[in-house]
Amino acid sequence: MKKLKLIFILIPHILLSQEVINNDITVFDESVLSIINKNAKIEILADTFIVAEGPLWDTGQKRLIFTDVRQNKIFTWDEKNGVKEYISPSGSTGYAPSFSDGGIGANGLAFDENGNIILCQHGDRRLALTSNMNSKNPKYTTIVDNFEGKRFNSPNDLAISKSGDIYFTDPPYGFKNFSDKYREINFNGVYKYSKDGEVFLISSNMSRPNGIALSLDEKYIYVNNSDPKNDPKILRFKTSNFEEKLFFDGTELSKKYPGGFDGLKVHSSGNIFTTGPNGVLIISPTGKLLAMINYGKKITNCSFDNKEEYLYVTGFDDISRIKLK
Repeated sequence: MKKLKLIFILIPHILLSQEVINNDITVFDESVLSIINKNAKIEILADTFIVAEGPLWDTGQKRLIFTDVRQNKIFTWDEKNGVKEYISPSGSTGYAPSFSDGGIGANGLAFDENGNIILCQHGDRRLALTSNMNSKNPKYTTIVDNFEGKRFNSPNDLAISKSGDIYFTDPPYGFKNFSDKYREINFNGVYKYSKDGEVFLISSNMSRPNGIALSLDEKYIYVNNSDPKNDPKILRFKTSNFEEKLFFDGTELSKKYPGGFDGLKVHSSGNIFTTGPNGVLIISPTGKLLAMINYGKKITNCSFDNKEEYLYVTGFDDISRIKLK
């Protein structure tokens, strides 16, 4: 009887010692487990890039479209073919005065209502439109390239409302070493380009406005400030009157982890998936940190597929994904 009793005590101990702990996800609030599996692992899909950015899911072709800002190219990735070069050049064609090297390619991408690609072009310093098709000689149509007659700095990311209004950011990342040589606007702006062609300045107060996304009800836009040393935060603006409010302060996280607030997307649950310190943060609509996907390095942007089965993530040198629920 003593041996049987001893075995009964040891078996649970053995099982507990073999339990797998997932180092890829840190959960702060269990409500997040309705949208992400705590056992999901980061899956690297490719790692041959310089500054991968602008992930956009192409539902019709079941593929990821993304940019490399340094290479001035757009690539695709799908399960069958892996990575393929898609559109080149992507963001610098000689349209505007700009540097010939550095971050000159396209950054943020979105689809218009007809399936064309809208691009934030660093080198050409505009929002432009092109066909969603493979090309080494793409034709671009300018959507907007100036505010009050002055060229933009280097449009970075965008979000499109259901009515067709485009919200976008304009930091100085297309300027080599932040040089003022070609600069015409002396601030880094957040803008709205209305469907009737008018440009509105939402904010000129952010040091490095970057990623931008609309809330599900389109009452707010969330804007990342990619300034990890001086002002790491997410701001929220009302779309009705551009009233500004601090949404998430990342100061303490930035002291602990590498990476800053870059790209972000809003999940159908209303929760925000944003790149930030340590990788990707999941934040509730009230600004509460729910979970962290632990990349342990700087990450540039993220996006969902149409069914939200995966979160696709662009790093500087790689693209990856993590399974969602």
